[in-house]
Amino acid sequence: MITDDQRWFFRRGQLSRDGWESVVDDAVPRWQHTGIRVAEVGDGDVLALADIAAERIIVPLSGSFHVVHRHHPGEWETRLNGRRSVFHGPTDVLYLPCGVSAEVRGEGRFAVAESPTDRRRPWRYIPAEDVPIELRGAGRSSRQVHNFGTPGALDATRLIVCEVVTPAENWSSYPPHKHDEHAEGQESRLEEIYYFESAPARGTSPMQPDAAFGMFSAYSSPAGDIEIDAMVRTGDIALVPYGYHGPAAAAPGYDLYYLNVMAGPDPDRAWLISDDPAHAWVRDSWDDQPFDARLPYRDDAGGPQ
Repeated sequence: MITDDQRWFFRRGQLSRDGWESVVDDAVPRWQHTGIRVAEVGDGDVLALADIAAERIIVPLSGSFHVVHRHHPGEWETRLNGRRSVFHGPTDVLYLPCGVSAEVRGEGRFAVAESPTDRRRPWRYIPAEDVPIELRGAGRSSRQVHNFGTPGALDATRLIVCEVVTPAENWSSYPPHKHDEHAEGQESRLEEIYYFESAPARGTSPMQPDAAFGMFSAYSSPAGDIEIDAMVRTGDIALVPYGYHGPAAAAPGYDLYYLNVMAGPDPDRAWLISDDPAHAWVRDSWDDQPFDARLPYRDDAGGPQ
């Protein structure tokens, strides 16, 4: 019997295909509105993105890349300067609308967030210095959000994409919340992908850095049954088609990162959520708590050279 966590949670490499470490698309049963591709490439490697009815955002995770993208009226090459790691501040990203083919080459890890659409927007390069940085929560719920693909920062058709950095011992995606019903002005229907990375906290030198981990949970709502309670490491992916999700907790000694990819069937491109009523009161407790002084994380060196 396949349990809910096995259906919606995947370890690094379980979704490998065609040279990609992980691919989420409509080949996953009951998955419709979002997708992600993750790859690690070296010198001389090239990964192609076919011309399909989907918009995309290419996100360097570590390293630097060159993207050749072809669409009317010609061909362009965009350099993505990238960063040392996902824990070294925001990165520059490239938004490509539907009907674009591309080739990615470079050295490092990158992700491609996707959403099916046949409506076209202008392609756009967003430099790291233009990425809105949001410091969310307070106290042990402090986290850092990079809003490069949210409605206020990017004119996309359906995609809503951001990334979250949670310092060691802090909680994020909290209080648990959902976005699986359409309630005008209150809640929107959005599938969501969580792609995770974890690393030793700044200033630490553990004997086994690859053992870094966090925890992630999702549970049922009236829209559907789901149960994920997982130890998450670099490369793991959780899919949230419905239900309450959170917390995502960074274990003591280890920082936690996740890339969120969202899209849904509603006519408006909006991230509207409903907290679990049992835990919504926690937001009010933040008013008297200071923000975590470790944030924001930045890369003063300006990314990989």
